[in-house]
Order: sequence, then C-alpha cells, then structure tokens
Amino acid sequence: MEQNLTPDLLIQYLYKETSVTETLAIQEELMKNIMLRETYEELFSAYRELPKVTFRPSPSALRNILHYSEQTALENHV
Repeated sequence: MEQNLTPDLLIQYLYKETSVTETLAIQEELMKNIMLRETYEELFSAYRELPKVTFRPSPSALRNILHYSEQTALENHV
C-alpha cells in the first residue's frame, strides 16, 4: 500500500476516518517507512495545534432544523 499513502490518507487516519484495513496498512507502513513517519509526525504536530472548536447552534436554529425535518418527512409519506 506504500504508493497509495498520500498526505490526504494520513489526515483521514489522524481523524480516524480510515477503514480497519487502511488503518492497519498505514500503521504497518509507518513502522517501516521513516520518510512517511516524518510526514505523519509533521501532520500530527499541525493537527495538535489546531484549535478545538465546539459548535453550539442557537435554540431557534435547532427548532428550524427539526421543523424542516418534520415537513420533509411528512411530504415523503404523502
């Protein structure tokens, strides 16, 4: 899998968005390939420095979403 390990795939790995098969292949390749490991460590360092954001939608936004969901659910059943 070495040739398929792109920075994008390493980022998916950081965010735990890879499949079990991909995760195992990435972990194995990280142990064998020092250049890939350096790239991963750079990405991981940048990832750790990103601010941790939490979103809190307003109550009215949540009501609007729920109302829209109810409307579209009813339309699909009619």
